[in-house]
Amino acid sequence: MVRIAAYTPSYRTALLDLSLRAWEPVFAALAEQVPAFVYASFYPAGWRRRQHDDLTEILDSEPQNVAVALDGNRPVGWVCTRLHPEDSMGEIYVLVVDPDFQKRGIGKLLMEHAFKQSRAAGMKMIMVETGDDAGHAPARAAYESNGFERWPVARYFKDLNGDDTSRP
Repeated sequence: MVRIAAYTPSYRTALLDLSLRAWEPVFAALAEQVPAFVYASFYPAGWRRRQHDDLTEILDSEPQNVAVALDGNRPVGWVCTRLHPEDSMGEIYVLVVDPDFQKRGIGKLLMEHAFKQSRAAGMKMIMVETGDDAGHAPARAAYESNGFERWPVARYFKDLNGDDTSRP
């Protein structure tokens, strides 16, 4: 039976490993769907390095916001929940489930933990962001099936190195 526990540094390596394995297919699809200059700008040393560094920063700097899904003593997922009192809003900042444990309700369990944590802090809503590419389709489906409503956002990028507007 999977249970939710507070994060401790002893889980760090396992959480980083399962995150990179879970996101491998996501970033493979993303690379095919975004402009090359955008992908290269965000991931100059590769997506694995960027994700590893970003997730390490989260685990090291805000452990109080991280909860871990455990199957016995094995970490099988995690969530980082941030609070934004100025907007009365919680935020699921990171949500990841080990690929070997997906489609078993662990993501839902982690989301419910974030909902409970946000409610207990007096938040009136909770948000999550994800990509609109094919690789993030399962994440969008999971959020929508858990009652999230989509906010229409458009994000545009322009390659300044490939566009010389000074030419006649």
